[in-house]
Amino acid sequence: MHKWSFVFLMMPGLLGLTVRAQDTNLLKTQIGVFEARTGTVIIKGFDQAGSMTVGGAMITVSCKVSSEAATGRRVFGLAVGIAADNRERDRTYIDYDELDSLLSSIDYLSKITYNVTPLSSFEASYTTRTGLELSAYSARRQGNISTFLQYNDGPKIPLTSDQMTQFYNLIAQAKKDLDSIRETK
Repeated sequence: MHKWSFVFLMMPGLLGLTVRAQDTNLLKTQIGVFEARTGTVIIKGFDQAGSMTVGGAMITVSCKVSSEAATGRRVFGLAVGIAADNRERDRTYIDYDELDSLLSSIDYLSKITYNVTPLSSFEASYTTRTGLELSAYSARRQGNISTFLQYNDGPKIPLTSDQMTQFYNLIAQAKKDLDSIRETK
């Protein structure tokens, strides 16, 4: 009986660690820090820019604008949702100031060749502040170069070159939408 009491007492603490780990991930972004503030009304706006299906995964890209009601201060970014392998959808935020480097990296990884290194194998990757990773990989200098999208420890989602272009276009369109919102104050 004593052993079970200890387990039940520890459960809330362990669940709290799980929630804290997720919050810590969000606090790596300006959006996460802004939304975590207390003592003020924070308005969180979303608008889905688009989605794509890759194998058994659904990837959604949404524009995100969070504002403080009292001051009107706003922060901008994207929310990328990934639902794969019958898992609950993961969502990560990307700050507006990361979007240009993300787009450049998607473009680079989609065009990468074996000439990137004199060695027979390579992996090239780009990771956002919150752990969304795009990578290109080859085990030897023949055949196709494989590209993947992954969030944290979730499954690697293989992307064809057309799907990399589609993902690039979703991010670019969402950035364009945010640009038009940022211009109107």
